[in-house]
Amino acid sequence: MKQIIIEIDEEGEVQIETRGFNGKECIEESNFIKELLGHETSQKLIPAYYVKNKQTVKQYLQLCG
Repeated sequence: MKQIIIEIDEEGEVQIETRGFNGKECIEESNFIKELLGHETSQKLIPAYYVKNKQTVKQYLQLCG
């Protein structure tokens, strides 16, 4: 399940966390929130960011000639 989690602390600092996204999809899907709130002060990328879209690549090899 894909989720965008927004946390606001007592000083008004906002943290955005995405779950269930792969690759740059997490940034693309949460950009609208960043645009509403103003500038970004820092960004921490988790391992899911570096996962490319899950695709199965099949390669068929000729076994008998």
